[in-house]
Amino acid sequence: MNEQKVVIVTGASSGIGKAIALAFGKEGHKVIVNYLNNAEQAEEVVKEIVSKGGEAHAVQADVSSFEASKNLVDQALEIFGRIDVLVNNSGITKDQLMLRMKEEDFDNVIDVNLKGTWNMVKHVTRPMFKQKSGRIINISSVVGQIGNPGQANYVASKAGVIGLTKSIAKEFGKKNITANAIAPGFIKTAMTEKLDDAVKDAYLQQIPLGSFGEAEDVANTALFLASDSAKYISGQVLGVNGGMI
Repeated sequence: MNEQKVVIVTGASSGIGKAIALAFGKEGHKVIVNYLNNAEQAEEVVKEIVSKGGEAHAVQADVSSFEASKNLVDQALEIFGRIDVLVNNSGITKDQLMLRMKEEDFDNVIDVNLKGTWNMVKHVTRPMFKQKSGRIINISSVVGQIGNPGQANYVASKAGVIGLTKSIAKEFGKKNITANAIAPGFIKTAMTEKLDDAVKDAYLQQIPLGSFGEAEDVANTALFLASDSAKYISGQVLGVNGGMI
């Protein structure tokens, strides 16, 4: 990006969200580091950004709540005065085969991953429309494109994020606002590190590049989509998956 921008990153206290927040901070942008429970981790992200000359603030909010999402956007506006980039990264998994999946586990995943994305987009709409500019970047998943056994809830939420992204791209284009989705494949995070070696090997067999991705690979893609170089890209899904699909 050629100028300093204000960026909200949801779920930014760890994993991919942390990498995205740090990447924007490193480039000199002002970052709202959203978190749900771990204030200590969020503050560490803020400190790391500040130590490198950036500016950041941690803001607690449960994005599955319509009111909490509004409060997050309101606080960002109060702190920085505008919002240029929204990265919807918050997400949870509650994996189970369809036969055993509980209704509450389906609802919870949809509430955070899909409804949470809608909540945040809904609340940044007015300030971005007023500015007549903005970038919305929604984190989907490769499984939202191809499906995955044992993840009917997660897959449905991430496929929904893709549909939502394409729809708002058509609605918001006239206001100079782009909307794109990033669909990560198998990315090395604390969550994936817990998987059995046999499961990891099975995934590796599906990846032509023969390795798992880094959180920074997704972060760099978000930086690109928020940059002036991507000003004519909207309504797209960028796969960061090593060639899986």
